[in-house]
Amino acid sequence: MKSLVKFSSVLLLFTISISAVNAQVKKVGAIGFTVKDMNTSVKFYSEVLGFEKISDEELYGEQYEQLEGIFGLRMRVVRMQLGDEIIELTDYLTSGGRSIPEDMQSNDLYFEHIAIVVSDMDKAYQHLRQYMVMHVSTGPQTIPASNVAAAGVKAFYFHDPDMHDLELIYFPKGKGQPKWQNTHGKIFLGIDHTAIGISNTDSSLHFYKDLLGLDRKGDSWNMGMEQAHLNNIEGASLHITGLRAAAGTGIEFLQYLQPGAGKPFPTNTRADDIWHWQTTLYVDDASVLYDKLKELDYTFVSKGLVVLKNTKAFIVRDPDGHAMLVEELN
Repeated sequence: MKSLVKFSSVLLLFTISISAVNAQVKKVGAIGFTVKDMNTSVKFYSEVLGFEKISDEELYGEQYEQLEGIFGLRMRVVRMQLGDEIIELTDYLTSGGRSIPEDMQSNDLYFEHIAIVVSDMDKAYQHLRQYMVMHVSTGPQTIPASNVAAAGVKAFYFHDPDMHDLELIYFPKGKGQPKWQNTHGKIFLGIDHTAIGISNTDSSLHFYKDLLGLDRKGDSWNMGMEQAHLNNIEGASLHITGLRAAAGTGIEFLQYLQPGAGKPFPTNTRADDIWHWQTTLYVDDASVLYDKLKELDYTFVSKGLVVLKNTKAFIVRDPDGHAMLVEELN
């Protein structure tokens, strides 16, 4: 009898494991965030950074209220494309979310940005200066040769009109994905990754790697004056971990070893708050993953598993509060 029980337990675990594999992320899709005024944001992303608007629609109704966790919403959602990658801007027309706090810093746990790849950092930076963008970095920084994993990479942090953090990044030959060397004469090429502030790399890896199935692609330990001036955090020392699915943009962890994690993710955050980002993750079976994450007591933005446009979706928060929109592949 004991052998039979043990065999049944093993079989059950095996079945759960197979189901979890089927539910894991196949692609990282659009990177979304909330904006105050859609027309201002569309103008900025198109004129300053070269994004092209590919769709513009208003969404409302019970399913969207359940998905975003906000009653009585009406949203204007604009999707914009740069290269192969897409951002999704959401303007909540019936509710006014809170602005990004003026004292937000790069080591705060609700920090997130997208890294926009450029073919020439000097030209890209001068282009941004024409539009008087607000700096986060003191200027473009070059990662020194002492950091072998990222040596020669150039980067610059700045703000959009709503104070969302953005990054320009330049990859020399031999760094980054090979496609970033095919510039076709353009300055702004696409989005390499979204980066999120985290408190503990192991905890985040359990969520993104073990449960969601993203692959850990590499780690680097960044420190020194260049990194401090890039993040505008004196004495900054970071453990950076890069992850990817089989397709789509990467997700990058930023764990500040010095001076440590800053302010926590506000526990009362709503999807209409301007600091709200949500990254779309495509899976084969959203129901299995929803049940697993609920069983493990993760926090959800959505009020359940939502049937939406002939698919299933939900929004869940990672261990530090970042929102992931999980959507089932059609």
